[in-house]
Amino acid sequence: MQEDIEMEKFQITILGCGSATPSPKHYTSSQIVNIREKLFMIDCGEGTQIQLRRSKVAFARINHIFISHLHGDHCFGLLGMVSSFGLMGRTAPLFIHAPKEMEPLLAQELEFYCNRLEYQITFQGFDPFAKEIIYEDRSLTVETIPLKHGIPCAGFLFREKPLADHLDREMADFYKVPQWDYNRIKDGGDFVTEDGTVIPHSRLTKPAGPTRSYAYCCDTAYNPKMFDQIKGVSAIYHDSTYMETELVQAQKYLHSTAAQAAKTAAEVNAGKLILGHFSARYLNEQPILAEAKETFSNSILAKEGMEIDI
Repeated sequence: MQEDIEMEKFQITILGCGSATPSPKHYTSSQIVNIREKLFMIDCGEGTQIQLRRSKVAFARINHIFISHLHGDHCFGLLGMVSSFGLMGRTAPLFIHAPKEMEPLLAQELEFYCNRLEYQITFQGFDPFAKEIIYEDRSLTVETIPLKHGIPCAGFLFREKPLADHLDREMADFYKVPQWDYNRIKDGGDFVTEDGTVIPHSRLTKPAGPTRSYAYCCDTAYNPKMFDQIKGVSAIYHDSTYMETELVQAQKYLHSTAAQAAKTAAEVNAGKLILGHFSARYLNEQPILAEAKETFSNSILAKEGMEIDI
């Protein structure tokens, strides 16, 4: 019975959570999103391959890479990753989702450095200023979130589709429902016994849990325009480059403070706030966490190697 109600995996692995300036403490931006054992990469800064090795994430299982914008700390590791895939003998296609402006730049790099790959790369460009679904399968959608930054930049909203109801195995056994009929009943069907009695779907199932979602919002200034789109998100990773004492810097470079990240999480009623994209100026990040917790108590600091279950 337990296996019928156990939640599928929805996990974030932090590979890098530092900002653009090199730091001995943090790698530049990259994450792995594991949803039902499908692996998606978000951003690919320098050092991402090293972090993948340390995290023991299987390179070959990454089939989709999402690039938020064309600042180097979010994409300078991509070409090396593509090359390594080739050296490892990859044959499965790779899909790269990125702002459409990247396509001619990437094509030129691939032609020069990676012109003997034995796998196919499919570039799928998107408009960073638009909200659009850029990936979809039977259980998941990925949607772009227009952000407020110095160049066109998008976040990504990973959202589960509504789940089927859970089968109540005790009731199914009581009414002698055959196993081959389980999925039909979970999807809404009734069951008819041998004597013609209709057993309604509601008696044979338990309601599915709520769907889960994850919003990646880095890099961005404080951006109320995205609130409606991410309302009620289960977890949000938000730009927290600065503290309020550097608010002028944050406004100048179109980044956020920890307090602004917390205000965003509170406004959208998020389940959890993950603070990241830290400036190298902060040797101790506990004050960043304390600043966020003043507004949003369920805040945590991102850290390389951290695994976060949604």
